[in-house]
Amino acid sequence: MARPPKKPPEEWRREIMNAAKALFFTNGYEETSVAGIMKLAGGAKGLFYSFFSSKAELLQALSEQLFLERNPFQAVRERKDLSALEKIQELMRLNREDRDRDRLSREAVPILRDPVILTAAVEANRRILTPLWRELLEEGRQDGSIQTEYTRELSELLPLLNFWLLPSVFPATAGELRRKYRFAGEILTGLGLPILEGEAAAFAGEVIGDIASEEGEVQP
Repeated sequence: MARPPKKPPEEWRREIMNAAKALFFTNGYEETSVAGIMKLAGGAKGLFYSFFSSKAELLQALSEQLFLERNPFQAVRERKDLSALEKIQELMRLNREDRDRDRLSREAVPILRDPVILTAAVEANRRILTPLWRELLEEGRQDGSIQTEYTRELSELLPLLNFWLLPSVFPATAGELRRKYRFAGEILTGLGLPILEGEAAAFAGEVIGDIASEEGEVQP
């Protein structure tokens, strides 16, 4: 068997992630094997485990990479024409339009049933998103667009909402998911953060419908 070509470790890691992304999008997470990823990347199967402990860890790394490459918080940070609340609404629009991240996020839904993977995902959200939310919420309190005294609490809560709304984490029917979404929207609006309304609400309805179909256990 031919030896894999010599490449720097960072190049191999990039090749493996690119191959995985292509196969996840083409075949789906469940139908993609480590052997298939390494075949496309051009390396031996054992090389995979020099960089990732599992396919699930690779999926999480891909999600983080896509977020950091297209960070919507960074995109709105210097917008002088927007209040902090408008920046939040804009970054949510940008996030909805990032189809690659959306597809990877949906591929990750079933594997979040694994408590180890769920814990890692929650920690990643806490580490990456909480400081970004805190910065924007504090800006909103200063410019008056967000009327709340709970900026720290909201910055910790917002990254957790996605997990609370996933039926793979908290089992729910599609109707119950819609009720939970309305509940979250009313709570946030009451705290001066009306960000789950209008287009965001319509998008959430589409996502809930998709999750209901994919999960099988939730019914409309």
